[in-house]
Amino acid sequence: MENTHTKSATEVLDNFGVNENTGLTLEQVKVNLEKYGPNELPAEEGKSLWELVVEQFEDLLVRILLLAACVSFVLALFEEGEETTTAFVEPIVILLILIANAVIGVWQERNAENAIEALKEYEPEMGKVYRMNRKAVQRIKARDIVPGDIVEVAVSVDVFLLAVFALKHGLMITSDRLDLFSVGESVSVIKHTDPVPDPRAVNQDKKNMLFSGTNIAAGRAIGVVVATGVSTEIGKIRNQMASTEQEKTPLQQKLDEFGQQLSKVISLICVAVWVINIGHFGDPVHGGSWVRGAIYYFKIAVALAVAAIPEGLPAVITTCLALGTRRMAKKNAIVRSLPSVETLGCTSVICSDKTGTLTTNQMSVCRMFILDKVEDSSCTLHEFSITGSTYAPEGQMGGAISRDQLGVRRGRRDKNQSKEELINAKGVYEKVGEATETALTTLVEKMNVFKTDLSGLTKVERAGACNSVIKQLMKKEFTLEFSRDRKSMSVYCTPVKPGSQSKMFIKGAPESVIERCEYVRVGNRKVTLTPAVRDQLMSKIREWGTGKDTLRCLALATHDTPPRKENMELENSSKFVEYELGLTFVGCVGMLDPPRKEVIGSVKLCNEAGIRVIMITGDNKGTAVAICRRIGIFGEDEDVTGKAYTGREFDDLPQEAQREAVKRARCFARVEPAHKSKIVGYLQSFDEITAMTGDGVNDAPALKKAEIGIAMGSGTAVAKSASEMVLSDDNFSTIVAAVEEGRAIYNNMKQFIRYLISSNVGEVVCIFLTAILGLPEALIPVQLLWVNLVTDGLPATALGFNPPDLDIMDKPPRNPKEPLISGWLFFRYLAIGGYVGLGTVSAATWWYLFDEEGPQVSFYQLRHFMQCTEDNPMFKEIDCEVFESRYPTTMALSVLVTIEMFNALNSLSENQSLLRMPPWVNIWLLGAIILSLSLHFLILYVEPLPLIFQVTPLRWSQWTVVLKISFPVILLDEALKYLSRNHLEGMLSPTGPRPKERLRGEESDGHTDKKAKASRKGCGR
Repeated sequence: MENTHTKSATEVLDNFGVNENTGLTLEQVKVNLEKYGPNELPAEEGKSLWELVVEQFEDLLVRILLLAACVSFVLALFEEGEETTTAFVEPIVILLILIANAVIGVWQERNAENAIEALKEYEPEMGKVYRMNRKAVQRIKARDIVPGDIVEVAVSVDVFLLAVFALKHGLMITSDRLDLFSVGESVSVIKHTDPVPDPRAVNQDKKNMLFSGTNIAAGRAIGVVVATGVSTEIGKIRNQMASTEQEKTPLQQKLDEFGQQLSKVISLICVAVWVINIGHFGDPVHGGSWVRGAIYYFKIAVALAVAAIPEGLPAVITTCLALGTRRMAKKNAIVRSLPSVETLGCTSVICSDKTGTLTTNQMSVCRMFILDKVEDSSCTLHEFSITGSTYAPEGQMGGAISRDQLGVRRGRRDKNQSKEELINAKGVYEKVGEATETALTTLVEKMNVFKTDLSGLTKVERAGACNSVIKQLMKKEFTLEFSRDRKSMSVYCTPVKPGSQSKMFIKGAPESVIERCEYVRVGNRKVTLTPAVRDQLMSKIREWGTGKDTLRCLALATHDTPPRKENMELENSSKFVEYELGLTFVGCVGMLDPPRKEVIGSVKLCNEAGIRVIMITGDNKGTAVAICRRIGIFGEDEDVTGKAYTGREFDDLPQEAQREAVKRARCFARVEPAHKSKIVGYLQSFDEITAMTGDGVNDAPALKKAEIGIAMGSGTAVAKSASEMVLSDDNFSTIVAAVEEGRAIYNNMKQFIRYLISSNVGEVVCIFLTAILGLPEALIPVQLLWVNLVTDGLPATALGFNPPDLDIMDKPPRNPKEPLISGWLFFRYLAIGGYVGLGTVSAATWWYLFDEEGPQVSFYQLRHFMQCTEDNPMFKEIDCEVFESRYPTTMALSVLVTIEMFNALNSLSENQSLLRMPPWVNIWLLGAIILSLSLHFLILYVEPLPLIFQVTPLRWSQWTVVLKISFPVILLDEALKYLSRNHLEGMLSPTGPRPKERLRGEESDGHTDKKAKASRKGCGR
């Protein structure tokens, strides 16, 4: 049934052919069940285990490694002698790495897609319906409820039904935290049975509809089910979530690009090495067999592939991100998706909810006034400001309170006892019952009008100490609950002291309450309320309601001579308004859900960091703009035209105008779930990296679509499952702290990625040089694996503990198009890698040419070692087995390890000298270097490891040579850093930083296409 909210109850009943008193017949139930299906969400078909496993091997680098492992395994089958065992080490290690990677990937995939499954939390269990087969209400399985069913809902019952209800009769008050459609306010919502004529009404304005996930705060109602299963709003959300595609994180994108480039380079170099050495295939060392020579050089090509791939990179990245999540958890930001830690670093827009995130979600009275004097047609008001922004009984009254005004205060307080008091849970004051009532109760505690001694009280006792004094003076007889027609509620109280006059205390909408007032209270006197004074009071109230703060105002009044309770018809609510006539106006309070104290500083920090903050709320536009002004999203007197929109205003714009609006806007009010997803889409079209907050089921699609979905700790399981990060304290400032941490993590990650890449470049140069120059191989694949996984992995992980830059939040977000390695940096690490490779080859060559225990052959002989035979006069008196000695490879491996330890020190900072940032600024790095060297000594000196890794112990003289060859890498990098600092500053990134003006929504590029979106995803999820 389309636009059900615009229909009357009779029209809805006629549409389904149902009687409100008897319900559906069993035949109608059967027909509707076949027509609409069961009231449940269909199960989402997930990927099979095999499909998940295959996905893990789609990465190009993984496939190259897998091919290398397979080739190595085949080649190992043809090995002879003592190399037979060691030949299998390399393929086995590679396969173990790939298996571990696949297991972790499958596990993460299984745990990352729980958002749709979490919707089962909302699947119905039992429901109460009226059907013709029974006279009374009956409980049935909620999956069997069909459209047209007459259902009953009541107070203290969660609406678990997936159906949408059209209320038939009865008064309903739904709680402020609707899981599905929160109005964004800290107050309850009144439900009614009248049609809502606007066919385009947002869900918050469909006051005659009840949605799944709603909590009933008060009342009882009968409704007719108009939709079930996937036809409901929660079903639509489920479909949005199912159709929302996951995007790769920035690092994954950059690593994929790097992998593609690396695979091409590897392929070219491997083919080049193999082709260049075709002339050596038939050398005597291969027994004259051309095939054996071809296989030998193919093995070198495989070793080259192993050298070029940073096998330890995935493990190091995972470890660094995991450590980052621990640091964030201490700041109340729980990260569910590891890669999103790094994505936070380039967040350029934060879309935040208002209630509970930017504000405290604790309604507080911040202003109030009473009448000080009334003279003829004018009056003088006595205004007060009240501090304190939570439910804690802490705060001060601004302005003096005279003794004769005390009686007025007392009257106000007597009225407030109508609702529950504050409680203390986990050391934090929370509300019990209505937020408005709790705010007034808190005000009583702050004012302490009877000067109650509050010393020595526990938090629980302090919560209601002042209210308890009032309760000892006045006894509440009954409450006339709020109704839509009179827009007020009242409490009938009798003084405990015998013989005293009973009183009624009234509060409600100012225009409604003041209209029924005949007097005003001035001190202890009652003065007739004139039209002029009434207009003056309403003018002040309108000023509060539409001014800077846009306060929610409540008028306070008393009925000093109410009817006797025996003469009041309490069962007939239509009579209540008659009992609330001839009132005396006491005063007015203005309340709001106040901003969190720390949010103002966080918003300012975002502005300085080039991050645009957008408030997206279901609350009305005036309140939203007022809060924006208070926290710094808008200036005090800033014109918000074109910068603040309601959901309706946004929908009325053409598509291109909507894109332009999102580019400028910083506030969206009265929005629906679909608006959030649309806003995220437009922001992404401008290459913005968006962090989106949410707490309800309705927020899940937008959370999943945004690069960083941030759920509230107090939110639903569905929202948490769809998000990358959960705020345990629901605080906006925690988001800003997480962004700062994300920037630091990314900077550190760049350092260790470049560190590992320079190491791999060195290994490639080493193997390439030996192949081109015809030298004996300096490093074998199993040694390369050990260096890549263990020796380099530990310092790389420790680089994740580098201290962040002091000005990290003074810079704009990094450009999404910024490459991981820019042109100059590529040259730097190519230079460092070249030295690493040259040093490694030099160490092996030194042993052959100059070591006192080496063969001391000539360089020419070394280059032609494959021609070494007993009959070759070039190698007279030289034992050809010397070219298979373990000493050269041990020297090369030791230089590679040592030079990488020095290179790790270079990576403490991208451009800062070691003299400015000495090694001890990161004690973890020093520990990792010591551990890596210890592991290297382990494979050199502890049996049987030397056999497995084809190495041998070195003498002190040989270690001296290792240090002499390794140390100059520090001098080389210091020289390159000096050039970066003094001559190339600002030229290191070809794309430059992201301009702050663009982030603030002042300028942007025009249209988006798939290529632009893919580029944007270079820094997105």
